Amino acid sequence: MSNHHFSLAIGVGSKNRKDQWLEVFYPRPILNPEPELLASIAQLVGYQGGNACIELDSKTLHALEDLFVDLDQIELADIASVLEESERPRVITILATDEAPTSTPEAYLKLHLLSHRLVKPHNINLQGIFALLPNVAWTSEGAIDLEELPERQLLARAFGYNLNVSAVDKFPKMTDYVVPTGVRIAHTARVRLGAYVGEGTTVMHEGFINFNAGTEGTSMIEGRVSAGVMVGEGSDLGGGCSTMGTLSGGNDVVISVGDNCLIGANAGLGIPLGDRCIIEAGLYLTAGSKVQLLDENRQIIEVVKAGQLSGKSDLLFRRNSLNGALECLTNKSAIELNNELHAHN
Repeated sequence: MSNHHFSLAIGVGSKNRKDQWLEVFYPRPILNPEPELLASIAQLVGYQGGNACIELDSKTLHALEDLFVDLDQIELADIASVLEESERPRVITILATDEAPTSTPEAYLKLHLLSHRLVKPHNINLQGIFALLPNVAWTSEGAIDLEELPERQLLARAFGYNLNVSAVDKFPKMTDYVVPTGVRIAHTARVRLGAYVGEGTTVMHEGFINFNAGTEGTSMIEGRVSAGVMVGEGSDLGGGCSTMGTLSGGNDVVISVGDNCLIGANAGLGIPLGDRCIIEAGLYLTAGSKVQLLDENRQIIEVVKAGQLSGKSDLLFRRNSLNGALECLTNKSAIELNNELHAHN
């Protein structure tokens, strides 16, 4: 067994009547666990190496609690103590490497690592994750298998209360599992588990952050941050704006927003954006959009596809109010930008 492992976590979750995992909650996932800690745990739980999820009984959890106390891992000891008394399915998931997940507990651990800010989007292997996340009813009584939902609804009504179904989805909302420090989220259902929400971020009611996407830090999100998209420090996504993610037409191009950018209300972004850029309200910028580059005198220097401006900073994209042409102005002269576009180094 290798001394260096990617991650481990102890969790508690839900299963259906077929003994299939529906979801797992990991209160304190660990990235790159200490070899000594891992070796001690491995002996107690029968871990043989590789990526594995091992179900735990109360006896094993009590032994783990004693181990964590001896190792002065008080937070882990507290978790084991609480779960020792639980009648819910309990599991320890150990990832030797960051390979594609092969089970629901592995998939949930990786989503937790993102939302706990232990790894950043695009820095973790999520290949095949959709097939490992069952589509379930997220209810006031937790995750329920869709085949079992009608019976549970009937039972609730029979005993005089409603079973509230807040969503039917593969992904739960992040805040039912992780609430990162220093954030404001006005409508928690609009941030999925697996989102990376940076310190200082505000997500307003119409804002949305998908899994494997998020913000670096102090940002205002009133638009949609699609899967795979990262928003830089100090940027503002206006109301109703959208970013084209890898699941919504972005294909293999990784769309991103640089630092201190502004995407206007109802605008859209389909290219990676550099720092200090502005997209006018209502303007949807795709890679194939024809853009007129203007010099300091507002004269056209060249017409290029917006994709050629990917990653360039200090750009203002706007629509000419007279002829409808898409224009790009820059704090640098357009001639300097033009030379940069055509450089081969």
